[in-house]
Amino acid sequence: MAYPTPVNSQITDGVTQSGVNVLGNAPAMAMGLIYQSAAHSMGLVFENTVMAQKQASICAQAATNQGVVQIYSASTLAATVAATRVSKSSSQVQDVLMLMLIMKLLNQ
Repeated sequence: MAYPTPVNSQITDGVTQSGVNVLGNAPAMAMGLIYQSAAHSMGLVFENTVMAQKQASICAQAATNQGVVQIYSASTLAATVAATRVSKSSSQVQDVLMLMLIMKLLNQ
């Protein structure tokens, strides 16, 4: 109990007990804050993981679409190469053969 003072002893007991209560609860409050901080950090980790997976999925879809576009444009590319060769060749026989090849590729 506190030293004798002109204040009522019940008041001094109440004040000292509330101070002891605060000091006694401090470790539990600190651990609660640590657990809350750890839970928040784990939430951020999961959020970042989901975002990374989303971005990877978008990149995979873009790569797949690019591959499909290249597959579908293969005959057009071959026709372009053949047309370029026709324009550069000097032989009429080669010109006719290349034109036939171009027509065949474009009809596919």
